[in-house]
Amino acid sequence: MERNADVEAQYSFKNSTSSRDLKSPKNRKRQVLNCFKHNILLFLLVLSLVVGIGMGAGLRNVTPSFTSRQIMYLRFPGDLLLNMLKLLILPLVVSSLISGLAALDTRTSGKMGLRAVVYYLTTTILAVVLGIILTVTIRPGERGGDIDKAGGTKVVNPADTFLDLLRQAFPDNIVEACFSKPLTEQKLIEDDPLFTNITDGLQRNKTNETIVDYEPSVTKVAGMNVLGLVVFSIFFGITIGNMGPRGRPLVVFFESLCEAIMKLVRLVIWYSPIGVCFLVAAKVVEMDDMEKTFNQLLFFIVTVLSGLAIHGLLILPLIYLVTVRRNPVRFVYGVMQAIVTALVTSSSSATLPVTMKCLEENNGIDRRVTKFVTPVGATINMDGTALYEAVAVLFIGQVRGYNMDIGQIITISVTATAAAIGAAGVPQAGLVSMVIVLTAVGFPTDDVTTMLAVDWLLDRFRTAVNVLGDAIGAGVVAHLSRKELEAASRTDDIDEVSVSEGTSNAAFAEERL
Repeated sequence: MERNADVEAQYSFKNSTSSRDLKSPKNRKRQVLNCFKHNILLFLLVLSLVVGIGMGAGLRNVTPSFTSRQIMYLRFPGDLLLNMLKLLILPLVVSSLISGLAALDTRTSGKMGLRAVVYYLTTTILAVVLGIILTVTIRPGERGGDIDKAGGTKVVNPADTFLDLLRQAFPDNIVEACFSKPLTEQKLIEDDPLFTNITDGLQRNKTNETIVDYEPSVTKVAGMNVLGLVVFSIFFGITIGNMGPRGRPLVVFFESLCEAIMKLVRLVIWYSPIGVCFLVAAKVVEMDDMEKTFNQLLFFIVTVLSGLAIHGLLILPLIYLVTVRRNPVRFVYGVMQAIVTALVTSSSSATLPVTMKCLEENNGIDRRVTKFVTPVGATINMDGTALYEAVAVLFIGQVRGYNMDIGQIITISVTATAAAIGAAGVPQAGLVSMVIVLTAVGFPTDDVTTMLAVDWLLDRFRTAVNVLGDAIGAGVVAHLSRKELEAASRTDDIDEVSVSEGTSNAAFAEERL
């Protein structure tokens, strides 16, 4: 309501003022002040980003090396920002999904969910194909200097990872899902060289060579099971929405909870420029010898950043333009605050509260859409991650001198798409899912460590593209679902009128008695 009042005031001001007055220095100054007032947080975030880079560079010149304790002290204000954002993820995801789906009927929510899934799959596949085309064209693995390879990469089985996704989607304890999630780990088994029989499914060798095998073991690891919470909230929201009047108290509770969390988000956002400044400064300070690393991985970095730029600045806005028929630049500008936050935190889940706020307040997206689309998108929509994994796997193949046929490239496409959907919305989650893609095409997984030196940088840009994809997805789904949303709004109005009339009639009958 406040935003609508501001828009009406600006409209009446423009109509009541002549074009000559609008061009006067006084009115120009007023327009600049109004622009700064409405975008002060965005300006502060960009300023804190620049100040953080300058602070980190200055500290590196003063002291060549910093201890881990000094770096911890420097990034402490930034850690507080990350903690506050992560604190709001659980109540925001649960309350927004439940209240958003409870306000819709099953048919409307089903259509909206189908449109969102189709959008997610389409953009992810486009990102993977774009990454493959750029890597085959630029061939970054055949350029640059020699790349040092290191070992010690964790062993990952693609089948176990797929089963882990299903386990996480259907947790056995919803309370435990708030702080832990199931994960399959591979335990090393060394074969006795003197034992030559075939037992227990292990491959034995009649020579004296030691045969190594791995045994899967499902354990619980620390970390929020966002996928399980999302699946539970979706089914719970649809269920209480179909309960009618009996489910209304729960709907009101979760709507109030979501509104209260969004008010807390607004408070946290005002602190975000301080946290951003120190996060960036600490990251600049703890850099190693970046000149050597950039020389070795220059073409890999250029390929990834080019793909992210094409996907984020051309493909996604073009999808919005064709589907919604509105200016995508204005829409992207409305979520710029969320993009900058993603660039710094490198976590789409931590950026979720800011994304929802920007979509609702700046771009006017229906709250029922943002409550449903953005939490799901922050969980499974990872365009930037999918593009990065496709480029990285092909890059490793080119470095190793492998000749990849069309079958391996298709395998990379399919596996990278599936792995990106299962990647967690946390920093450097793409490295874990990249091991899955490498295993699927038979490449050595130890080469993942070659990208560790620059992954922290590329992770921020691919997270920004992930958040932009979530935001544009919300705009596309809101436009395609506008008729169902209007019909649902009319139905709610009729129900409220009926309830009020029934209350009035009951009161009138009581007075007559």
